[in-house]
Amino acid sequence: MKMNQLGRTDMQVSALCLGTMTWGTQNTADDACDQIARCEEAGLNFMDTAEMYPVTPLTKETQGDTERCIGEWVKRGGNRDKWIIATKVSGSGYRNVRDGAPISKATMTAALEASLTSMNTDYVDLYQLHWPNRGSYMFRQNWNYDPTGQDTAEVKEHMEEVLDFAGELIKAGKIRAIGLSNESCWGAMNWVRMAEEKGLPRMASVQNEYSMLCRMFDTDMAEMAHHEHVGLLAFSPLATGYLTGKYRNGAVPAGSRRDIQAHRDQRGTDRCHEAVEAYLALATRHGLNLTQMSLAFCMQRPFMTSTIFGATKMDQLEEILGAKDLVLSDEVMSEINQINRAIPMPY
Repeated sequence: MKMNQLGRTDMQVSALCLGTMTWGTQNTADDACDQIARCEEAGLNFMDTAEMYPVTPLTKETQGDTERCIGEWVKRGGNRDKWIIATKVSGSGYRNVRDGAPISKATMTAALEASLTSMNTDYVDLYQLHWPNRGSYMFRQNWNYDPTGQDTAEVKEHMEEVLDFAGELIKAGKIRAIGLSNESCWGAMNWVRMAEEKGLPRMASVQNEYSMLCRMFDTDMAEMAHHEHVGLLAFSPLATGYLTGKYRNGAVPAGSRRDIQAHRDQRGTDRCHEAVEAYLALATRHGLNLTQMSLAFCMQRPFMTSTIFGATKMDQLEEILGAKDLVLSDEVMSEINQINRAIPMPY
């Protein structure tokens, strides 16, 4: 398993990252422990969670259960110190956590203490801001994104508060590094600039959506990642299952994410299905598995630090782990780009 440096920290993380957002609803604590054990056997050392998980579905009653599954793994003797664990603090608008309060020193204090307790650990390796207080264009909000209501001075004051407090948390040994999620290029650059100007902790990474169907990171963000060493942690590299082919021809497998929360699925457009068929045909021509090709594509992108996947069943996990050492040829990468040009941004 290839290892990559996490930002400018001294941490090395596996190129594949175990996602956890189904643990506590679709998966039990026993399932979680089995998944972690199998991934550790395969050479992974990185898992990602969030205080708001699980998301299948999102409810106030289950909020935090994913972290509690991790806590059960630790309780059962899991190799905590062999794993890089990343979690996230929720922010503005998500009513199931602190009634939707924005991210601040006060909410980070409460959130982190709850996460540490839930996960039975004394520290978090990477503590991420789940989304900016000012809003985000992720989750298909790019079509109507309008930042003109943002107050620049207020945003920068918030950034300084968060980074200053992150320094306190690092000094106290409660976190090792801080990172971003659902962030823009302007935002990421200002976080970096603030850290350098004030001598505060630097953002180590940014977790945004990225897959063959969602390539917004390819331009400005890619340049930022290269120059500033703020690499991408890609979520939804399989486009919530579309790039496994399981939703082809109108299929909705029982117990799948689309079956559980169809009302939240905004990816299944006609053009999305068209793109999936094109990528499947490409994979078939080259004797590749579509799921594995999709993950290998992400891992080969020059700005990628780690690619976050999720699995609800062990056979799905085995299929995913089959991609861990797969290297796509220049020909396949070129053909993927050709399809992207023909069917860009399909959802």
